[in-house]
Amino acid sequence: MSKITRFGVSLEDDLLKKFDSLIEKIGYSSRSEAIRDLIRNRLVEKEWEEESTIIVGILGLTFDHEARELTEKLTKIQHQYIDAIVSSTHLHLDHHNCLEVILLKGESGLIKKIADELISTRSVKHGNLLMMTTGSHLT
Repeated sequence: MSKITRFGVSLEDDLLKKFDSLIEKIGYSSRSEAIRDLIRNRLVEKEWEEESTIIVGILGLTFDHEARELTEKLTKIQHQYIDAIVSSTHLHLDHHNCLEVILLKGESGLIKKIADELISTRSVKHGNLLMMTTGSHLT
């Protein structure tokens, strides 16, 4: 385990009260744990800016499965990136709408490119990419 350093942070009373309320609601055991997570999150977000950073991504797409040739288009795009797509799951939301969840792993730039291509496919109603670190460098 690495050495722990204590440091002080100055905040306005109102901001501290809101922060304490938030971390209590989430379930943090201490301010220190919450601040560590905030710092880790920002460091991970910064990593994503480097296009060669290896990340994992969760892409969600909603669409009407009856849209002309959409399912085939989405499948064709996924097959073009078979090395980066780890898995996909298809859920039927109702009689018309579906959710496709795609797990990806690879360089940040490629994962963003794949997500953009799938999300911008005609007849996709909504798409969102959640990028995460592999965690290999976090303590």
